[in-house]
Amino acid sequence: MTNQIPSRIAGLQELASNLSWSWNREARALFASIDDRLWLATRHNPVTFLKRVSPERLQACADTPAFRAQYDEAMHWVRTESQSDNTWFARTYPELTQSKIAYFCAEFGLHSSVPIYSGGLGVLAGDHCKTASDLGVPLVGIGLLYRNGYFDQRINVDGWQENMDDTFDLASTPITPIVNADGTDLTVSVTVAGHEVLVRAWRLMVGRVPLLLLDADLPANRPEDRELLSRLYAGGVDLRLRQEWLLGVGGVRILRALEMEPDVWHANEGHASFMFIERLRELREKGVAMAEAVTTIRRASVFTTHTPVPAGHDVFQRSAVETVLPPVWKELGIDADAFANFGFHPHYGKDQFHMTACAVRFASKVTGVAKLHGEVSRELLHPMWPNRAVNQVPVGHVTNGVHLATWMANPIMSTLDNHLGKDWGFTLDNPDTWNRIMKVPDADLWTAHQHLKDVLVDRIIEKARRSFARGHKEATQIVGAGTLLDRNSLMIGFARRFATYKRADLLFHDPERLRKILTNPNAPVQLVFAGKAHPADVPGKTVLQRVYQFTRDPRFEGRVAFIEDYDMHIAHLLVQGVDMWMNLPRPPLEASGTSGMKAALNGVPQLSTVDGWWAEGYDGTNGWSVTAPKTSDEDAAAANNVYELLEREVVPRYYDRELRESVPTRWVATMKHSIRQAGRYFTAARMVQQYTNEYYAPAIIGGDFPDDPPTA
Repeated sequence: MTNQIPSRIAGLQELASNLSWSWNREARALFASIDDRLWLATRHNPVTFLKRVSPERLQACADTPAFRAQYDEAMHWVRTESQSDNTWFARTYPELTQSKIAYFCAEFGLHSSVPIYSGGLGVLAGDHCKTASDLGVPLVGIGLLYRNGYFDQRINVDGWQENMDDTFDLASTPITPIVNADGTDLTVSVTVAGHEVLVRAWRLMVGRVPLLLLDADLPANRPEDRELLSRLYAGGVDLRLRQEWLLGVGGVRILRALEMEPDVWHANEGHASFMFIERLRELREKGVAMAEAVTTIRRASVFTTHTPVPAGHDVFQRSAVETVLPPVWKELGIDADAFANFGFHPHYGKDQFHMTACAVRFASKVTGVAKLHGEVSRELLHPMWPNRAVNQVPVGHVTNGVHLATWMANPIMSTLDNHLGKDWGFTLDNPDTWNRIMKVPDADLWTAHQHLKDVLVDRIIEKARRSFARGHKEATQIVGAGTLLDRNSLMIGFARRFATYKRADLLFHDPERLRKILTNPNAPVQLVFAGKAHPADVPGKTVLQRVYQFTRDPRFEGRVAFIEDYDMHIAHLLVQGVDMWMNLPRPPLEASGTSGMKAALNGVPQLSTVDGWWAEGYDGTNGWSVTAPKTSDEDAAAANNVYELLEREVVPRYYDRELRESVPTRWVATMKHSIRQAGRYFTAARMVQQYTNEYYAPAIIGGDFPDDPPTA
């Protein structure tokens, strides 16, 4: 229960009730000024913070003129943020301000206190919502409320990942139930496997954007149905099929129950494809002819695919679909074969229902998440347009971007404030803003970075200490948890999902050569790894285990660390605090790779294979590109190139200075170019503006959208 807050500062409760505080510097600073140790201990969660802070401390703050002034400024921002009459969208599209865009996604990564995400897809969706709020784009998000989250990761003494439940307390979040006028839960009914399942929704405000999270944990449901939406990506294919049916159908029905009539429907990945089926059912129920209904849906629909890996697309057995779904084809006025054709992909056959193929058939605008990913997606989807050339397959791209205010660290922002002026954040789309980065004094940028590196090392050591004290780690594991990391040595970060194609273990291809690089007494290097393997991905877990075992190898002198239980909180520390980011996917299997963008915004250069965003982002000044020749052993060639880059370019540049304590001017120049390039081209503001200008607004206005669905 929240402490009684003095009336003079009662707005703290309102401030905590909307996740917009998480990307507002003044709001975060306000909470930290109340009790900075408690703010850190609660992992920057104001809901928990206000429950635990002492009433005496709150009263002392209310009695302090300086705090009241700081509080008034933050509350003024809250009032301004709730308005939408002077946003980018309102200025650009004044005639469309009453429109609504429904954004469906299976996961949303907004803050570590709301663990309903697993990785890049969710964090991208979260950044999309935050940016829509900043720009005033009239978006409403629809997702699922996973009460048990994704999973907590624990690495045992043998290096094997163990998956622990990640149940979170709703009362420690600003998530609130949506209720009817009489106070009862607003619910809708969805038929699943022959019986009805009640679905309710919770609201989470993300600035101006409401996020509606669906939940089946209701007493009226059968015990097994109450657990349907409790875990993210767990329980196998059958559970995922049921979750996706509830997301698509339940999401549409909740919107209707709230009397929302979206003008645009955006399916972010194929998990949401059943949303199209429910809309088709609605139109057919109203007597609209099939061809006209499909055209109507297509003209208002956008689909974004996020994976270039065939296995990454959800595909369900037709027999499972016909078991889990009600005979919706009868309501559509067609037979089961015709319904199965909605999810037909030529490479998978008639007995498989391909969720991406379904989405492509019902969306007139299909986009990948990077230029190269668009090309790969056209190859993957080409069989659906057999009479077209590959380059004529109607799949475009909107390269991903990241939410600057979420991912750029305060010390970097403050440095830019001092040299670019405090209004630089309002001119992100002006190239001159980013060109001026090059004139920031080297020493100032380096000092800010060194502070962030100190914070990272402090947090890593404290995390290891707590883990040991709680009995979660044996003494032999503590070195591998990062306790021997050196603040003055080059630190390289690698934090990704542990899928085999991301090649987290590529650096260890030649352990002896790597050992010499890491333990050079004159120019030492450290590697910090973090990331989770999917619970069912045994090969990914095996890669993680191999990497982890090197953290315990005394030959590496404690210069390889693995940070357990990767989440958004740890991600912030890593992308802001390491010296260089490394990304080594096997091309062309990386869709985008936004972690490198986040690092770059903090002046952390990237070394990466040319894949995903790096194919567009690398310009020769902002990092290093791995260009391995085509050989029978591509991994060996890539590893050799990485070693060469480290030995000849990266390490010498970092240590090129007169004294260990002095500023490495050549390295800082690379840092500046990293910020400049990421700020100009890879922010979520650019991404959401592009979606709005090229997809959302034309769909609302009724532009000339192509009506060329693939053949079935």
